[in-house]
Order: sequence, then structure tokens, then C-alpha cells
Amino acid sequence: MAQFNISGALTQKLFAEGDGGTISSIWFCNRHASDAVTIDLYIEKKLTGRFYYLKNQSVSVKNFLQIENININVNDFGLYIKLNNSDSEVDIITQ
Repeated sequence: MAQFNISGALTQKLFAEGDGGTISSIWFCNRHASDAVTIDLYIEKKLTGRFYYLKNQSVSVKNFLQIENININVNDFGLYIKLNNSDSEVDIITQ
């Protein structure tokens, strides 16, 4: 299990390629007081490409998004997140 506090609109790496393991579920909680957040979540590997799990997925104010029964292998790919605004804030829990 890993927890992250992500803020801002820059792409951030959650897991690097080769970190090992598999993610079977992930939760996103929007912490912003007044705005929805839009999330891009993807895996990427040089020379192979980028593959999206979420693209422009909106999470409303003080709400959450839960994804279960997935199989993200972080041995072969890095896992990245990008939020839509510089003041966006999301808590993430992976399992």
C-alpha cells in the first residue's frame, strides 16, 4: 500500500519503471474546497508508449473515485498522474 498527496498541474511520477509490484486498486480523493479536479492517470515506458487508465476524469468537490480489480504492473512501466489546475489537490491510496 502507498499513499500520495498530489497537488498542482505538473505531471508527477507515482511509481518508477522497475519499482516492482502490482497495483490492484486505487482511490482518488479531491481535497480542493471549491473546484472539481480532472485526472489523467497513465503508464508509460520509453520506446513503448503511453497508455491511459483515466483521461480527463472529473472528481467533484470533496468527493472520491475508486477503481478496483485492475492490474497495473509497475515492473515494466512507470505510473504517472496529471491534474488539471495549479491549485488542484488529490490524495491517492494504492493497494
